[in-house]
Amino acid sequence: MLTRYRSLAVPLAIVAAAVLFYMVNPWFFPAVGSTERGIASIVFWVLMILVLALLFEDRKAPQAETVEVEGPAFTRYLFSNTRAGLIWLPIRLFLGFEWLTAGWDKLTGTGWVDGGASLLGYWKSAVAVPTTGHAAITFEWYRSFLQLLINNNAQTWFGWLITLGEMAIGIGLLLGVLTGIAAFFGATMNMSYLLAGSTSTNPVMFAFAIGLILAWKVAGYYGLDRYLLPRLGVPWSARTGRSSGVISPAPTG
Repeated sequence: MLTRYRSLAVPLAIVAAAVLFYMVNPWFFPAVGSTERGIASIVFWVLMILVLALLFEDRKAPQAETVEVEGPAFTRYLFSNTRAGLIWLPIRLFLGFEWLTAGWDKLTGTGWVDGGASLLGYWKSAVAVPTTGHAAITFEWYRSFLQLLINNNAQTWFGWLITLGEMAIGIGLLLGVLTGIAAFFGATMNMSYLLAGSTSTNPVMFAFAIGLILAWKVAGYYGLDRYLLPRLGVPWSARTGRSSGVISPAPTG
């Protein structure tokens, strides 16, 4: 069964790539907002979800842990050696303080947790389409998402979500608690701001967050992850034909 799953993943991925090429190529492409483009988008995402599901099942196969392409020694050291935690420590602290102070300013200021007036103004500015020049938002689907939030007065609770989320990310990074997960949600928030047209420090923070995500095993070694990750184990690690144990997420080196 697993062999059949693997044999299906490749052709489905190829079809998904072809559909994506059809949507983004500069020569022949469906018009934005057309039925063809909507159908192509749905087909692409359905195919990608199927491919991800098939690859997720493939992790249970024997020899699934075999490394087929071994990376450079420097990247193995940077992302897997606990000593590299010292490299990630200042990056963690920088991002942690940035997120914590951003959330604290929203919590103690006005316009975010007292009705969300500032957030609503930010959304309205982002979705506006000027008669001249470029709109803040490039992707129409994100403009539609923000407009949906505006129409439903979501700023009243979304302001709390953003504020507490930023503070939680900051505390997690500062203490080194589930660093990879905290960095993932930080990168997601950076990306949401970038999609809305806000640059500021978001590109730099996003790049650093991606590094922490890749180095999740060791980025929090000089923090609580040093003790937390070995006790939690890796719950998403599948049992394979070669090994039935749980791989330690924080190898010493």
